[in-house]
Amino acid sequence: MGLEATVVCIDSSDWMRNGDYTPTRMEAQHDAVNLIINAKTQSNPESTVGVVACGGKSPNVMVTLTTDIGKILTALHHVKLGGKLSLVNGIQVAQLVLKHRQNKNQQQRIVFFVGSPVLETEENLVQLGKKLRKNQVAVDIVNFGEETENAQKLEAFVNSVNSGENSHLVTVPPGPHVLSDILISSPIISEGGASGNFGGGDFDAYGGIDPSMDPELAMVLKMSMEEERARQDAANKKSSGETGGDAAATPVTPANPASTSATSGGDAEMEDADDEDEMLKQAIAMSMAGGASTPSSTPSAPSNTSSTNAQSRGDVDMGEDLTEEQEMQLALQMSMNAASGEQDMGEMMNDPNFVNSVLASLPGVDPNDEQIKNLLQNLGGEKKEEKKEEKKEGDKK
Repeated sequence: MGLEATVVCIDSSDWMRNGDYTPTRMEAQHDAVNLIINAKTQSNPESTVGVVACGGKSPNVMVTLTTDIGKILTALHHVKLGGKLSLVNGIQVAQLVLKHRQNKNQQQRIVFFVGSPVLETEENLVQLGKKLRKNQVAVDIVNFGEETENAQKLEAFVNSVNSGENSHLVTVPPGPHVLSDILISSPIISEGGASGNFGGGDFDAYGGIDPSMDPELAMVLKMSMEEERARQDAANKKSSGETGGDAAATPVTPANPASTSATSGGDAEMEDADDEDEMLKQAIAMSMAGGASTPSSTPSAPSNTSSTNAQSRGDVDMGEDLTEEQEMQLALQMSMNAASGEQDMGEMMNDPNFVNSVLASLPGVDPNDEQIKNLLQNLGGEKKEEKKEEKKEGDKK
């Protein structure tokens, strides 16, 4: 709040002896007045507070505007109950007290506790309210005790004095609650110029403790609140990070067409690999057969005969545990051996001594027979002609 001069008008009539408020109306009013005084003085050290007792024959100024809280509390204990409440007279006396304030920069405010029936008419209260508004005096009314009976009159009075929401009416019905506890959250404390919530407000960072009253406790509460706030922020960040990580780690299920196409593609690749392996095995078998099969023959025809011939010749058994590279190397080696064998065989057939020895070993064959000699000569001549033709073709190239 800003700089204010506040006069608290208390109800000191006989109605304040009732015990419908805890512990009595008068004691509940004292606690509420103490709350407002502390709120006003702590909000601004230059703000002043005065007390006027409105009861008996005429209003009585207990304490003029001062910053001494002890003086005000002492005056409250000397208030005597009696007579009836005079709302108009009490407000007029409070206005005179505000008029004689030393610091004219202070805003004027009256806080009036009404705990007994209001005897003035609504018209008189409205006229008084307009006068106060003209003099820029704000009024806060605490209606308790006879709240139902006084509600209409007090509401009309507050509406007439209100200027820019500077005046308020707080009605507190009887019950187990404490009057001062209701006022803590009321506009009189929070908006009426006081320090927000008394025990809170400006001291929220210190756990509602005034650092000037107990600096060590206020500092401990402040550190504890900061640590708790940091822990909550860290927990919130951690939970949000785990939520984002789980969402990122969730696998995306592919659509059915894509998975079907991928499966069919994989099957096709496996079939191609199987075909290549089968063709490789057939090529190895053909090489093992020593070139017996012709190029025009189908790949599957020589499989059985070639494998039988290979086993009869004592060649290496092609096991299923060989790798593709090993099978290729073995096939190339066997092809080269077969070609060199054919060349050696041709050279040996051209040797007459070798042919005669072979023929002599055969039963019933006479190497000296004229027909056999002519046949061998014809074969030798054909071989020579073939070599000449191959040589001519090589020269042409």
